[in-house]
Parts: sequence; C-alpha cells; structure tokens
Amino acid sequence: MRTIYRDVEALSAAGVPVYAERGRHGGIALLPGFRTDVTGLTEDESRALFVLAGQGAHTALGLDDALGSALRKVMAALPEPHRPAAELTSRRILVDPDRWMRARQADVDLDVLNRAVFADRRLRLTYRHSEAPEPTTYVLDPYGLVVKAGVWYLVADHDTAPRLYRADRVHAATVLDAPVRRRPGAELADVWAVLRRQVEQRPTEVLVRARVHTDRFDRFLRLHGDRMTGPPEPDGEWTRVELALPDVGSTRPLLAFGGSVEVLDPPEARDLLAAAAADVVALYRPAARQGR
Repeated sequence: MRTIYRDVEALSAAGVPVYAERGRHGGIALLPGFRTDVTGLTEDESRALFVLAGQGAHTALGLDDALGSALRKVMAALPEPHRPAAELTSRRILVDPDRWMRARQADVDLDVLNRAVFADRRLRLTYRHSEAPEPTTYVLDPYGLVVKAGVWYLVADHDTAPRLYRADRVHAATVLDAPVRRRPGAELADVWAVLRRQVEQRPTEVLVRARVHTDRFDRFLRLHGDRMTGPPEPDGEWTRVELALPDVGSTRPLLAFGGSVEVLDPPEARDLLAAAAADVVALYRPAARQGR
C-alpha cells in the first residue's frame, strides 16, 4: 500500500489529477476527461523544442521527415497562446553546427552504424586511419554515435579498449549477429568523456607562444581561439597568447595573418615559418614571374 500511495503522490506532483475515493467501491481515480498531451507545455518549453530541432543531427540520421511530422503534431497540440512564439522561434533561431573556415564533413551514411548501435550488435568495420595508406578491418562493440562540431564519430570498444572512429573514414560496415560486449557499467557519455580528454591532452602537442596585433585579434580568436591554453595577455598594441598545436607544422596557417602575428617560441616554429615565407617571396619576385 505504501508503494501505491507513493505513486499517487508522484502523479499528483506531476500535475496528473488523481484522487482517492472512500467506501466499498472506492479506490484511486483519475479526474474524468483528463488527457495526457502537450497542452501543459509552457511557452519557453515549446520554444526549446523548436530550437533543439535546429541542431541538424536528425538530418544525418535520416529523421528529417519524422522530425517535421513530430513538430507539426506538437504545434497542433500546443495551447493557442504559445503557437506564435514556437513558430517565430523556427524563423528567428538558426543553429549551424559547422565551425568557421573549416571544410564541412563529407556526407556520410550512418545507416549501418545506427542499426548496430540500436540493435546492440557487434560491428565489423573497415576503417582508414588518417595517415594509413590502406584501411584496416576491426570487430567492434559500439556504444553509440556522437556529433561534435559537425563531425560524426562512432564510439566503440576494440578488444575492450575505448576507441573513436570518424564516420567519414569508414569504408565498409557490417552488423554482425553476435550481441555487443560492452564493458559492465560503461555508458556512451562516460566513454566519450574519456576519449575526449585523451584527444585534448595528447602529449605530442607543441606549445607555441605568439603575439597578435590588436587590430587582427578578433579574427585570430575566431580561427584559433579553441587552441589557446589560457587567457590572452595584453602587451601594448599586441596581445600575447599560447597555443597548443598538434605539431610545429601546424603553425603554417598563421602566415595568413602576415605581419599581424609573430610566433615567438619555439625556435623551430620560427625557422619553419621563415623558410615558408622565403619560399613565397621567391615565388612572387618579378624575376620569377618573368621566367614562367
């Protein structure tokens, strides 16, 4: 009986009109005419649904039509006063998950990966690593799919170790009959958090100190702010920053800022940029052009 009363209290707290009737034919009753629908949504809750619909993940998962149908049903069931706000949200809020000045991920077919994830089956994956000449085949135990900055990843265990696989590098995928063998207690969010920390804290990163002229700092921040290891330090007409880059060669894009960005350290980065700049100067000398 105590369990029943707790359930009744929980329903009542959630806004469901339940009540107790005494007597021989009494019991727990629901208020006649009550319906569970979305008419209890507040204006902010209804707007939040339409903002979420703009995230774009549903497109890659093939759920465009399903989402459109669901939103039409939600709109039809919304209280009349909340409909204008929900409609306006879809016209006034746009979510673009792709980062500035970055190539968009090629269209990927997530169908097989999606089926393996939801069927709780093992997956045979033929995958090409970024620097490998040929793809490699693995048997994986998938946890799920993650989209980050417009790029889709498969999170899976290989031989009980967590791994990350970019969807656009998958050459072939087959769902196997064998049930998935995930580590006990491991969930997608937890495994993703571990993998993300590993990526962000790779010991091979090179710390680069540079100074950026004030008039170009906003643009620099948009393009390279995610690589900064700490707050910028104003220095007169310049701002000093420290970047964590995968390697020294990753400083080359800084040449696009011309004299507005100077790399101060490490010395090998300065040498590399000086050589690259000298090559460009030699290429564009008048004498070099006449020889073409």
